[in-house]
Amino acid sequence: MGDIRRRWTVAARARSDRGPSGLSLLPWLLMGMGALSHLIRGDAPNPVIGGLGLFTFNTLYIAIVVRAFSPCHRETPLTWGLLTGLGALTFALAIGYGREWLLLFPLLGLAVGAVVRRGKRLGRITVPLVLAVGVVTFWRDGWNSFGVVYGTFISVMVTAAILALDETVRQLRATREELARTAVEKERLRFSRDLHDLLGHTLSVIVVKSEAARRLAPRDIDAALGQVADIESVGRQALTEIREAVTGYREGSLATELDRARDALSSGGIEPVVRQSGPPLEPRTEALLSWVVRESATNALRHSGATRCEIEVGGTPERVRLTVTDNGRGGDAATAGSGLKGLRERVAAAGGTLDSGPAPRGGFRVTAELPVETEASQEWETTG
Repeated sequence: MGDIRRRWTVAARARSDRGPSGLSLLPWLLMGMGALSHLIRGDAPNPVIGGLGLFTFNTLYIAIVVRAFSPCHRETPLTWGLLTGLGALTFALAIGYGREWLLLFPLLGLAVGAVVRRGKRLGRITVPLVLAVGVVTFWRDGWNSFGVVYGTFISVMVTAAILALDETVRQLRATREELARTAVEKERLRFSRDLHDLLGHTLSVIVVKSEAARRLAPRDIDAALGQVADIESVGRQALTEIREAVTGYREGSLATELDRARDALSSGGIEPVVRQSGPPLEPRTEALLSWVVRESATNALRHSGATRCEIEVGGTPERVRLTVTDNGRGGDAATAGSGLKGLRERVAAAGGTLDSGPAPRGGFRVTAELPVETEASQEWETTG
């Protein structure tokens, strides 16, 4: 029973997503039963012509309302030609027979509303149509025809409004689903970038410290154990950062990242020089710069072959600049630093720029600039 209920719910939702169809306007053809009865009773002159006219009217009406619910057919010249033919036939039958045949005008209004639906064109068509219907019905049936005129106007406007609203709702639903898919893709991209940057840097530090421990073990076991303890600390910190990256709440601290970069570079045999000046930064700016420091230090460790790496943070109250320069193989670092592409997109999304390439005096340089808003100025410099 539960499976049947789920299938029925899915089917009902699928029908709802498709919206109404031309079948929903076909029952209104019963309004033409008065004209058919007029023919059957023999009260209509030229019944053969009247019968052919009524059959043609129904055929045109069905063709129009079916095409009106197909987005690729509603605005085609064929549909407009059928609608024009229906209008001419309706006026001809109403003028020729009057009485019950006047009720074909509201059906014409339904067809017009289904095709036109919205825009200035709806008013340009509806007003002349209703005025013409008023003239014909008043001529054939006097003041008793007011209900037909009003019914024609309501048929056009209500049909157009309901179908336009349904179309808008379905478009909004499709937009909402597309936004949901975009949000999921954006979150996947964020997580993949964070995981790449986190693991790339952490594994590089672990490799460097493992090599240092292996070199130190034969001659200085205490120093080697210190490197092993650092490896354990780095691994635990990586686990914490990965959990934070999964939940999306990781906010990088620039000072902490600079300390980690200094320690990692020193362990890898690269002399770190860190200079920092300027006002305090907002958390978002610090987080982005932390990623740049992490990726740049990782590239220097893995690809540069450098002996010295300078990290400088400075700028003005309006913009902050981070520069990471090493004296290694600039070309190799540029090729290997695939993570810089993702960082460049993230920095650009925050209104900044990130450039990378060979340094003027050799080596490789990464420069990131970001707009900032600060409240106080502070300046300090540390060299290690």
